Amino acid sequence: MHVDWHAELLGQLEFYWDASLRPRLAGLTDAEYLWEPVPGCWSVRPQPDGTATLDWAFPAPDPPPLTTLAWRICHIAGPALTMRANNHFGDGTWTPDRRDWPVTAAAGVAFLERAYQEWHDAVAAAGLERLTQPTGPAEGPYAEFPFATLVLHLNREVMHHGGEIGLLRDLYRELVEQPD
Repeated sequence: MHVDWHAELLGQLEFYWDASLRPRLAGLTDAEYLWEPVPGCWSVRPQPDGTATLDWAFPAPDPPPLTTLAWRICHIAGPALTMRANNHFGDGTWTPDRRDWPVTAAAGVAFLERAYQEWHDAVAAAGLERLTQPTGPAEGPYAEFPFATLVLHLNREVMHHGGEIGLLRDLYRELVEQPD
């Protein structure tokens, strides 16, 4: 049996986006987007000068802090999808140490939609042969891994953090919108 791995990898991401993650973002409010269910959460932080930063550290503390919906959305959209699309299909200048993170739910969802589309379209245009080539220096110690490994990793990141987004939305609904 012939397997079109390019189509399978894209199909996995598309199905998760269309059937799971994107529908779970409908109706997201600003209060929910920035909700911190416990003290010390990592989030998007509006600054007095009108900019916004994203809490993060490398390496992350052990255990890592709980993160807000804003952080999870921006993590998927920024370091996972946008940075990788920019590093592998663009000019490689996008970095996470910026001050223009979205502070509203609508802007966060729009950022995620653009990032998803940019990554998806770049991988789709790259074709099957690209999946077998090394990822290259942009992936540091993983430079010699096949590009398919990076695509699988990003699919996993989207699904992992997307599931967390769904859970946080459920908790917000139960604990904040409908308290006992």
